Amino acid sequence: NRSFVKKAAPKEEVKYVSDRKITDLPVHESIIQNLLKKGYEKPSEIQDKTIEALLKGGDLLGIAQTGTGKTAAFLVPIIQHLLNHKPAFQVLIVAPTRELALQIEEEFKSLAAGMSLYSATFIGGTNINSDNQKLERKLQVIVGTPGRLLDLSDRKVLDLRKVNTLVLDEFDRMLDMGFVLDVNKLVNRIGKRDQTLLFSATLEPGQKKLIDGLLSNPIEVKVSTGATTNENIEQQTIRVPEGLDKFDVLADLFANPELEKVILFTETKRLADRLAKKLVQAGIKAGQIHGDKSQNFRNRMIDEFKNGEIRVLVATDVAARGIDVADVSHVINYQLPMTMDAYIHRIGRTGRAGKVGHAITFVN
Repeated sequence: NRSFVKKAAPKEEVKYVSDRKITDLPVHESIIQNLLKKGYEKPSEIQDKTIEALLKGGDLLGIAQTGTGKTAAFLVPIIQHLLNHKPAFQVLIVAPTRELALQIEEEFKSLAAGMSLYSATFIGGTNINSDNQKLERKLQVIVGTPGRLLDLSDRKVLDLRKVNTLVLDEFDRMLDMGFVLDVNKLVNRIGKRDQTLLFSATLEPGQKKLIDGLLSNPIEVKVSTGATTNENIEQQTIRVPEGLDKFDVLADLFANPELEKVILFTETKRLADRLAKKLVQAGIKAGQIHGDKSQNFRNRMIDEFKNGEIRVLVATDVAARGIDVADVSHVINYQLPMTMDAYIHRIGRTGRAGKVGHAITFVN
């Protein structure tokens, strides 16, 4: 298991600084005001390099990780288009996880505040009947996860033919999670559309053909290398000596205050529950997310984790795909992940935005 031990190479982060301010963007004044309210001063690299092309209506292939400002990069031109001509329900944004879908809609609401534009999110784990009521409203923007969107289309309450702008966010993760057929079905049901934007953190040769089929003459913008390596993550393993309790070894790690915001991975839901409980009993604030927890419970846990109310979030792989918390200090693998791919995804929750992250893996 040599691959689990690695010194971090803190990147000499070449910080991108735009020549223009947010106030220079060629969009409606009310969008600019909402961006300023959110604390934006200058566009990020992906925003700067895509806005004019997207305003013209071109397709886009964006290679960008979370934390690069890609959500605003696609929402700003979309809101501008909607202000210029506002037919009912026009934009479909597909995300791999429930958490990401909710985050995108939240960002849309804050950027489109005061403009009478309406959005809704449709995700698994929620009551599908309340979705019908949401769909009776005039919606300009629909955000959702592939499975639930297809369900609603199958039930004939969502007419995908009305979509003229499609955004596929975190496309690589959708493929990882096995959504390739669902995405193809959605795209086929939409049929002819004006604009398609696709974002992916990595670009692997196997995806090329699929992506070519989704986009027509796209502009390509890379703001991350597109490789899956985690150069700025310090990786180490801990062997549990004979006769020592693994949990005690784990609890001892928390004596170090540098373990400030920690995601702790387990393979099973039962173990996630058990560890969260034992950590709390040991005086370490912890919560857990996994597939058996309701969406509301997961959202609350992630919020508490973001705000620092809990120090450790115990998670299974599926639930963790949607965690986008900027400053996770450590990822701990309580059990070895099943695949190298899972390992890379797990440790990728730390070391974001050029910071050095830490990954600790227990090996037996």
